[in-house]
Amino acid sequence: MNKAFVKESEDDDEDLAGALPQIPAGAKNYITPAGYQRIRDELLHLIDVERPEVVKIVHWAASNGDRSENGDYIYGKRRLREIDRRIRFLTKRMDAAEVVDPTVHHGSDQVYFGATVTYCNAAGEEHTVTIVGIDELDPLHGKISWVSPVARALTKAHVGDTVTLQTPAGLDELEVLEVSYPGPSA
Repeated sequence: MNKAFVKESEDDDEDLAGALPQIPAGAKNYITPAGYQRIRDELLHLIDVERPEVVKIVHWAASNGDRSENGDYIYGKRRLREIDRRIRFLTKRMDAAEVVDPTVHHGSDQVYFGATVTYCNAAGEEHTVTIVGIDELDPLHGKISWVSPVARALTKAHVGDTVTLQTPAGLDELEVLEVSYPGPSA
């Protein structure tokens, strides 16, 4: 395929970031040490394992001759572009990351970054969430981004406090029932 018809640019990194919430202007990209380590591990795996394997396949496929109809070559090159795009994205995220260790708040009853918070809404439903960085969010497992409306409402509240959350359905009252942080590692 002619390169004139293939979109390859640094802007492709923005496509990967499109699924993540945006960092507020002037704020840092906060992340827990565990989240930073996961990003670092993925980056090293891509660089040390996946990319070299795909390069070998592309090299082998290129040596077979006609590249225009060579599926291994075409799909290998596409996969190589995807890997390189992900490497650029992860590198940028690591460069912008501000690692915050939540263990410094161990024993505190106030909500900060890294806290696991149990709260009750006005309907009496109890929820437990952990406030993490944008790159670590996993709503299905109770990990919410620190820029989310719930996390912003809960931040700086103490156990027993009631905070107001603006939702699409109107205002909701959240009562902080419990706050915990991971313990310091030995």
